Amino acid sequence: MTTTTLAAAPHRGARLGAASLAVARRTVLTFARTPQLLVVSTVQGVLFLLIFRYVFGGAIDTGAVRYVDFLVPGFVTTLVLFAGTGVAAGVAEDVERGVFDRLRSLPIPRAAVMAGRAIADMGLLAWTLAVTTAVGFAVGFRLEADLAGGLAALGLCLVFGFAFEWVFLAMGLVAGNAQAAQGMSMIVFPLTFASSAYVPVSTMPSWMEAFAAHQPITVMVNAVRCLAGGSGVEAMLPHSTAWYVGASLLWAAGIVAVFAPLAIARSARR
Repeated sequence: MTTTTLAAAPHRGARLGAASLAVARRTVLTFARTPQLLVVSTVQGVLFLLIFRYVFGGAIDTGAVRYVDFLVPGFVTTLVLFAGTGVAAGVAEDVERGVFDRLRSLPIPRAAVMAGRAIADMGLLAWTLAVTTAVGFAVGFRLEADLAGGLAALGLCLVFGFAFEWVFLAMGLVAGNAQAAQGMSMIVFPLTFASSAYVPVSTMPSWMEAFAAHQPITVMVNAVRCLAGGSGVEAMLPHSTAWYVGASLLWAAGIVAVFAPLAIARSARR
């Protein structure tokens, strides 16, 4: 009777957490075998930071705050969007090669495929953020808040990165190939420039200022800038640090709530 019961019992497969970590490990090993991904993502962030620091730094007036102290928090925040281009292209390439088909044939939860990919890409993003932040200090950025504020700012960037990961994962699944996915991911870049990341929104035309002041990138940038810049930066903005942090976390949660189910559902249908 025991033998019959065991033979008839269905195989439950791996749990979501273990399966997600296994998929993440597979993706990290792929990154390790193609070090160009790590090098390109790192160098790209550093080059753009140097361009904004030394090409535009002398032409933009940011009031009492030095431009380098204004720029670096904004640039590090928007770096999550630049990094997302590679996420969308990588996912589309995995779809083309049938990687997701093989993973879905295993006895694992469907959500584990996308969750594992998101975890692996977050590791790559964390490395890129750390290197770019270090370069920011090298070119003159100084933390005006305490160390806890600086670490909180960096942690907030990782939260934003996780939220936008799902946007780019969905794009990669919808696109037909890696080239199309990379092109689709460029759609979000206007949000970085129509924000407070690189210039004060008060310098923009009135119609653009209204949009830039209330879109999610500006809210997120202002939250990171307040945490890193302390009371001096907070005094220049219409809301408190707590308000910007809370609003940016709500935006991040909303993005995940919309795009994570879309990405998981799209992955299950392919």
